[in-house]
Amino acid sequence: MTPPASVLLRHPAPWPTESFRDPDAAVQRLIDIYARNTAFLCDSFREVVATQASSPGRFRACYPFIRISVDTYDEVDSRLSYGHVAEPGVYQTTVTKPRLFRSYLTEQLRQLMANHGVAVEIGESDVPIALHFAFPDGIYVEGEDIEALKRPLRDLFDTPDLAVTDDAIVNGTHRHPPDGPQPLAPFTAPRIDYSLHRLQHYTATAPSHFQNFVLFTNYQFYVDEFCLRARTLVAQGHYDALVEPGNRVTRAGDPLPDPAAPMSRLPQMPAYHLVREGHSGITLVNIGVGPSNAKTITDHIAVLRPHAWLMLGHCAGLRASQRLGDYVLAHGYVRDDHVLDADLPTWVPIPPLAEVQVALEQAVEEVAGLSGWELKRIMRTGTVATIDNRNWELREHLEPVQRFSQSRAIALDMESATIAANGFRFRVPYGTLLCVSDKPLHGELKLPGMASAFYRRQVGQHLDIGLRALEILSKMPPERLHSRKLRSFLETAFQ
Repeated sequence: MTPPASVLLRHPAPWPTESFRDPDAAVQRLIDIYARNTAFLCDSFREVVATQASSPGRFRACYPFIRISVDTYDEVDSRLSYGHVAEPGVYQTTVTKPRLFRSYLTEQLRQLMANHGVAVEIGESDVPIALHFAFPDGIYVEGEDIEALKRPLRDLFDTPDLAVTDDAIVNGTHRHPPDGPQPLAPFTAPRIDYSLHRLQHYTATAPSHFQNFVLFTNYQFYVDEFCLRARTLVAQGHYDALVEPGNRVTRAGDPLPDPAAPMSRLPQMPAYHLVREGHSGITLVNIGVGPSNAKTITDHIAVLRPHAWLMLGHCAGLRASQRLGDYVLAHGYVRDDHVLDADLPTWVPIPPLAEVQVALEQAVEEVAGLSGWELKRIMRTGTVATIDNRNWELREHLEPVQRFSQSRAIALDMESATIAANGFRFRVPYGTLLCVSDKPLHGELKLPGMASAFYRRQVGQHLDIGLRALEILSKMPPERLHSRKLRSFLETAFQ
């Protein structure tokens, strides 16, 4: 929002744009600009609250930007899925929290400089930082302070603007002005800031704790098993720490948290982080049930640019030959979840990613101790149907059974297609390994006693497979893991 010309606009002194050929120096400049500008906003807010100033005026500071200019169609290494632009032009992106994204930004700039032989420009954009996003992690604007102001907050500071907080770039609907720069990154700074704040809200852990390899599950049983294994792995030195909701950190040698004194109220989708240097560890999120939750959390985690995410959950087996406890490795999806229809049309295929599929199958072989023909006894590869109606069994069966038959679906759940489709949309490698927990079409529903025995027997092995698969993926070079299947013919340069 642009204030009227008559309003006094207070802002930091302009920071001149400068070219860099050293990616580390370029990222440090981003950090310096962002730190100065957010400090200006925070200090100004404290001053207004302390003095209750009512004089006309407005405070503004803007995000830093990265810009490159490419003037040739020279080809780059065709094996790369990111780190280059498709055609000559000027490309630019705004940047937020550069200290949090230091490693990511440094790697993206290093790739651009190497592939195109160009310098990058770092400067101040004209996109305002909303006051709500300027405060460091753990420091918030108190409602009482805002209510005590003599003038509305929006008269004094920029507030979040949904007009510049959208997914037009990743959705392929962005239209840049003919004389303006093209997008350099998949997300703008305001979009990233919005998601970083939502992550803290939904998971009760700071975005800085999230790791680059993510497991999603829909059952608390997996969380309990994950925490048990995580504490052992940390104690053995395989990982640096376990972070639980409320940002509770346990490192090797620390006394275990009192299990009787967890958070007074868990968040909607609690997250647990098995931390390793360089964010190369594993994050587990209990997303609960349903495609809405699956979309919500992946919408926000995507801005952290993880290297892979997997769905480990339960499903209804649709084939008579399946047994409770069998695994389903998804290689295709029927998308009846509907939550992404406006962002990714259902006619868009969601392809299996070879690197992820192989890692999951290898992990099942290693953990279950089976291979080849014997592996087919416990695992089937096929299509998973995801629906948004948990009580689909109560409908007349002819129509859904016909759809399952025509699609060759072998399993039914409520989250997997959503997570895979959002992985495709956000260029995040994805995969699904489900465990058959009932067979409603064949009269096998979980009764309380059956369910308890099933969970005790199967959850530990299933989780071990997921952890092993992510360990395999974490050892792959990022340029191999980030498949070209996820990139369109006109892509942003950043991963």
